[in-house]
Amino acid sequence: MRSLASPPREETPMHDHHRLGRELDLFDTDPLLGAGLPFWLPDGAAVRLALEEYLRDEERRAGYRHVCSPVLGKRELYEISGHWEHYSDDMFPPMTLGSEAFVLRPSMCPHHALIYRSRGRSHRELPLRLAELGGMYRSEPSGVLGGLTRVRSIQLNDGHIFCTPEQAADEAAAALAMIHRAYEACGIVAARHRLSLPGAGGKYAAAPEAWERAGALLADVLRASGVAYEETPGEAAFYGPKIDVQVEDAAGREFTLSTVQIDFHQPARFGLAYTGPDGAKHRPVMVHRSVIGSMERAVAHLIERHGGAFPTWLAPVQLVALPVTDAELPYADALARRAAALGLRAEVVPAERGSLGARIRQARLVPYQAVLGPAEAAGESVAFRLRDGRRQGPLPAAEAFARITARAAAKDTALWEEAA
Repeated sequence: MRSLASPPREETPMHDHHRLGRELDLFDTDPLLGAGLPFWLPDGAAVRLALEEYLRDEERRAGYRHVCSPVLGKRELYEISGHWEHYSDDMFPPMTLGSEAFVLRPSMCPHHALIYRSRGRSHRELPLRLAELGGMYRSEPSGVLGGLTRVRSIQLNDGHIFCTPEQAADEAAAALAMIHRAYEACGIVAARHRLSLPGAGGKYAAAPEAWERAGALLADVLRASGVAYEETPGEAAFYGPKIDVQVEDAAGREFTLSTVQIDFHQPARFGLAYTGPDGAKHRPVMVHRSVIGSMERAVAHLIERHGGAFPTWLAPVQLVALPVTDAELPYADALARRAAALGLRAEVVPAERGSLGARIRQARLVPYQAVLGPAEAAGESVAFRLRDGRRQGPLPAAEAFARITARAAAKDTALWEEAA
């Protein structure tokens, strides 16, 4: 049986996403928006949206139901969840509207708990897997903000599974397997896996038996998955222990990208229940998981990991058409329209923008460069320069597009696959 342990660390050069993200027109900031509030430029938004589409598709395949919830709630909501007691220093101050105080949410789990309890639940519905890619907000000090990794407005790929106690370990294991698949698709290498446990101090919800039970279940999940892990006291969430998947940035600093958590605390706080086979009310377990973390932190890491040369399915522009002269421009435009109709992100860079060599250098990060001369236009074929320097073709346009769409659909890091 193949081990799922992290592969050996690769000596891949890492790039600073602060610099490269701006050079490649992926994101930027403006003083009028404020620190920690970057905006996405079109190419950055294309990467982010491709990542979101991948995650939603994977979640649907895994039996998740997608929901949408508001980005704020009454302060009382976060008092019930425990966030106000244990996490208020990281939350924005309340906004008073009439006699009520509202807070920008720091987390989506209280909202999903309300969605669960909005209907009566039977054991036959469990596990109930809810997922949302939504906004949440952290009152980060200005001194720690930077780029996409430390921000105040976060778009999180979040999910919560409500299940019976007997189902919790299997659900956590499935979430960890989904994380590993996403890392393979994105070309991410985990630095290590961490079992984050409570430490000394009063920042944790008091329930010793529940903490011990949840920690033991997560340890079993890690051992069964075949990954090496380290126990790290003091890094748990306030409501329960968690598996943290750690990666490193360009400076060699480690941070958490993905998590799986088992929570007995919030189901009790919100009075969640389901009707069991015996007709009695029982308390569900809440498994929290984020496959790839926040879109901001994930894209920052992908920029640094790939230096802007994203896998085909994530690349902002997947195909660039380069007519050698203006005479081939109509054919280039037609190819770009055909590519777009197939769901590919394609652009035309006409001869007026410089020599062919200069345009090829400018498009060096695009996976496929279609150089179109008189022979290609006359024969309705395509000759490719691949990003890694290889050349392919000329090929009939239909075959060329079939090859590229297959690579984009494969959701991996390969550039080309020879025909069988």
